[in-house]
Amino acid sequence: MADERKMVTIKEEGEIGAVKIADEVLATIVGLAATEVQGVSALAGNATNDLIAKKGGKALSKGVKVQTEGQDISVDLAIRVDFGVSIPAVSKAVQERVKAAIENMTGMNVVRVNVDVADVAMDEA
Repeated sequence: MADERKMVTIKEEGEIGAVKIADEVLATIVGLAATEVQGVSALAGNATNDLIAKKGGKALSKGVKVQTEGQDISVDLAIRVDFGVSIPAVSKAVQERVKAAIENMTGMNVVRVNVDVADVAMDEA
């Protein structure tokens, strides 16, 4: 198997073998977790849960940057929030949701989740 993608090892070689996760998978986890937070209308790349369902996880890589060092991970993501929400509250909820999702699914240690609010979604009434 050609290894063109950046991979992080979450479990070293054991009886059966190693477990590795591609950075794109980590970005997908981040994007899904962030868009589940109430008040987040989309990622900065306009990736919503509906779009993700139609096009798959690749739609989540826009607006998400993942850096790994050993078992530690740092995340930068840009979101679009709904008009009228508390930006500090929504951002904190995104940070907590992303951290919990990555740690629960991968066992990695999330050391930083930086959230950039790139846009506000205006009500289309």
